[in-house]
Amino acid sequence: MNPEQLFAIGYAACFGMTLALVGQRGKLKADDAEIDSSVSLIPVGGGRFQIGVELRISLPSVTEEQAVGLVRTAHQVCPYSSATRDNIDVTLVVNGTRL
Repeated sequence: MNPEQLFAIGYAACFGMTLALVGQRGKLKADDAEIDSSVSLIPVGGGRFQIGVELRISLPSVTEEQAVGLVRTAHQVCPYSSATRDNIDVTLVVNGTRL
């Protein structure tokens, strides 16, 4: 396993727990979320690379509007999201829709 894969696993696990907590606070069931994460190394020139993350989130037990709201809120409070904010590109895809 490489460092990018470890980061992807950690981010997905953290985001999933945060999503469940945010859902619980809003009295919504979000503990059935499935998160597929991937981390890419993106060449930025001069032999340097930048990390890019994509989180593909499936939330089957809530409406589309609720799912989007939960994911946006979770992205604001998730420790991994906070640590990466303004440092790397993070793409969120909720039930097939890119935010």
